[in-house]
Amino acid sequence: MNRFGIRFSFTTFGESHGKAIGCVVDGVPAGLEIDESFIQSELDRRKPGKSKFETARKEDDAVEILSGVFEGKSTGTPIAMVIYNTNQKSGDYSNVKDIFRPGHADFTYWHKYGIRDYRGGGRSSARETAARVAAGAVAKLMLRQVGITVQSGIREIHGIQAQHLDFDYAPESEIYALDPGVEAAQKEAILEAKNRHDSVGGVAAVRISGMPTGLGEPLYYKLDALLADAMMGINAVKAVEIGDGMQSAAAFGSTNNDPIRRSGFESNHAGGILGGISSGEDVTLNVYFKPTPSIFIEQHTVTTQGEEVDCALKGRHDPCVAPRGSIVAEAMAALVVADLLLLNMGRTMEGLKGYYA
Repeated sequence: MNRFGIRFSFTTFGESHGKAIGCVVDGVPAGLEIDESFIQSELDRRKPGKSKFETARKEDDAVEILSGVFEGKSTGTPIAMVIYNTNQKSGDYSNVKDIFRPGHADFTYWHKYGIRDYRGGGRSSARETAARVAAGAVAKLMLRQVGITVQSGIREIHGIQAQHLDFDYAPESEIYALDPGVEAAQKEAILEAKNRHDSVGGVAAVRISGMPTGLGEPLYYKLDALLADAMMGINAVKAVEIGDGMQSAAAFGSTNNDPIRRSGFESNHAGGILGGISSGEDVTLNVYFKPTPSIFIEQHTVTTQGEEVDCALKGRHDPCVAPRGSIVAEAMAALVVADLLLLNMGRTMEGLKGYYA
């Protein structure tokens, strides 16, 4: 499936080394002001080649809106956006044309389809996530109108954990670090791995603020289930935590529950979600990224014919995908909330009558 969402949905298209990538966003309410400079700024946050902590592949990621917008506002029809690829080096992948790269989707794509685009992974490449960020930017423009904000940043790199989470600081950091106190150590870990031709993983934190109570559809379209689905669909993500996540498995119920007073919840171990429905507290989640599988150390593998060989990669790759991946996680979270906002509008007769009154 290349489509995500029900009421507010998007479909992506394109490959890493094809002519372009893009998306079609459907379900956007008519009359939403479409700030093209904001959409571009979101893509600029994710785009490669901004620093020594990222891949050397430089792409402008300039977005072009093809439809669905007239005189600066959404028309209610599908919004199509395209991002042209301008800096491919497909020749870097000629030596792996018939080789399954360890840690990549080559092996599974081949066995599923019997064909694969070996140029940078084709459809399975993280290059596709630029289109998700473009769609997420449109969702954010809608969320702004109801006071909902989505932020992200890096909580952990190679086991080096943030002690404090400052979501306002993250945009100022080259690696989107949440804690300036450990940022230098996190950067050093990335560069050390890069110098060894290796890679490291990391953890991104996402926070959704201004959430109304009641978003989420029991039992099979829960807010936390959707967020987990959205995050696990991002390249290199191997785990997702909502609220306290794994820590809650080691806690007592008396400490894990969030007591309630008239003024609201006294804590937020649940991460703003109870029974799959938003509680009105901040929604918090951690997204775990594995080390970039594209490394420049020879590894054992097999060819498409089953011959055992050593794999030696060339090309340009992130020594750690978590920083740029955090921007994608942020976009996907915005898309989930936008979809549930529209789904929730007709949940009660009072809401239905209020709209048509």
